[in-house]
Amino acid sequence: MQGLIEFTQMIISGVATGCIYAIVALGFVLIYKASEIVNFAQGDLMMLGAFLGFSFITLLGMPFYLGLMLALACMALIGALLDRVVLRPMAGQPVFAIVIITIGIGFVIRAVVISVPGWGTETYGIATPYSGGVTTLGGLVISNEHLAIIGATLALVIVLYLFFRFTMLGVAMQATSQNQLAAYYVGVPVKSILSMIWAISAATAALVGILLAPITFVHVNMGFIGLKAFPAAVIGGFGSLPGAVVGGLIIGVVEALAGFYLPEGFKDIAAYVLMLLVLAVRPKGLFAQSVAKKV
Repeated sequence: MQGLIEFTQMIISGVATGCIYAIVALGFVLIYKASEIVNFAQGDLMMLGAFLGFSFITLLGMPFYLGLMLALACMALIGALLDRVVLRPMAGQPVFAIVIITIGIGFVIRAVVISVPGWGTETYGIATPYSGGVTTLGGLVISNEHLAIIGATLALVIVLYLFFRFTMLGVAMQATSQNQLAAYYVGVPVKSILSMIWAISAATAALVGILLAPITFVHVNMGFIGLKAFPAAVIGGFGSLPGAVVGGLIIGVVEALAGFYLPEGFKDIAAYVLMLLVLAVRPKGLFAQSVAKKV
């Protein structure tokens, strides 16, 4: 019985961690679907969003949910500006060059965070309404932080589904992701849509950073979680939003089980081993879609 409780505890912990990977992977996939760019700055955008949340909530003393909304709004603006100022002038250049620019954006964000007074290289915390509490279900003890992460991920997935399925802007974004030229010919403002996609991606990254803050705290290296979210996007099938969520959950659960049942060190490489195994069987990922374009 005790072994079953421990196993279930690990699964729940892995699902919570996997939700973090899933949201970051969603940011990767949103941008890739629209522009075929792999944004390697996604993890650093998450870290910047966490520091903005820390500034609003802890330094300025704002209520948690107000500070959260302000951080999301600021990151959405930063994401749109990155597309407009940095990436749009690179239109027509090789994709590899643009990917290198996203890596450079990540380094710039880290340098800015380190140089801002009150941020720097120290480790900080964000007080949340649910910090420190636990929920008991039978023999299971689940931290409220994990429940909040799972709940927020579920809410975000539902909101994104409804947005892309039932709103004109969501449909326009889907059209842009499928064929930019065709979308432009039917009147879709492709450039503005791309900026909005970057805004959504940056805002979701900020949400992850603030949700993660009570568990791992806020520090300049927390953006490295993007290195675990990237395999999640690859496993799910780069370009598939449901695949990003499933890939994140799979990696989170596998990591939790590996850390508990396998020798030390296996947890750190579990995501990459799993990615290689999946790619060996399905090179395009679990949820890859074959798309035929008419010309």
